[in-house]
Amino acid sequence: MIKVYLISGLGADKRLYRNIKIDNADITYADWIEPGKKDSLASYAQKLIDEYHIAPGSVVVGTSLGGMLTVEIAKKVKLKKAILISSIKTIKEEPFYFTLLRRFPVYKLMSNKLVVKMGELAKPIFGKMDQVEAYMFNSMLENSSPWFLKWAMGAVLKWNNKVIPANIYHIVGDNDYIFDHKKVKDAIIVKGGTHIMVFDRAKEINQLIAKILNN
Repeated sequence: MIKVYLISGLGADKRLYRNIKIDNADITYADWIEPGKKDSLASYAQKLIDEYHIAPGSVVVGTSLGGMLTVEIAKKVKLKKAILISSIKTIKEEPFYFTLLRRFPVYKLMSNKLVVKMGELAKPIFGKMDQVEAYMFNSMLENSSPWFLKWAMGAVLKWNNKVIPANIYHIVGDNDYIFDHKKVKDAIIVKGGTHIMVFDRAKEINQLIAKILNN
């Protein structure tokens, strides 16, 4: 049985993967652990490796922020497969607004309450949600640590990766308003897929993951 680790996106937890089904797999949901003030995505990835005993030959699936961390894990551990969903592999694929946020890091000035609220205000760009999905989205945000959210924003903006490790597979939607699929290279494009397609288009994502794992 293959060992699979699932890493969520910023402001989310394992509930993001509630509709993801992977046959014949021993699945571990990698919950967020508290970062150190000076942690980078690379050093935080090492903490996840140590905490969850991610070993060579494993499969790691990461969404959004989790995808970037999956890249960093794959640089340290020889994975069987590393699957990125609604994410980016290198700084060449990053969106234009990252540069703007580096110059004007307004998130540093926000109160903890506003940081959590910011995700709710940005909800429309994640994709259309029904009542149940919206409730779960709000619940995940409310349960997020404001300290973690601020740290993650800073760590993402400082990420300078230019290396694509072996066995990387990339899935992105053409209706993702967070990461532009046109800037993402060598990816499987899901027509109509949004940034939360791992949740609301899970049937298609399950099929794609299965195809990758059986390849």
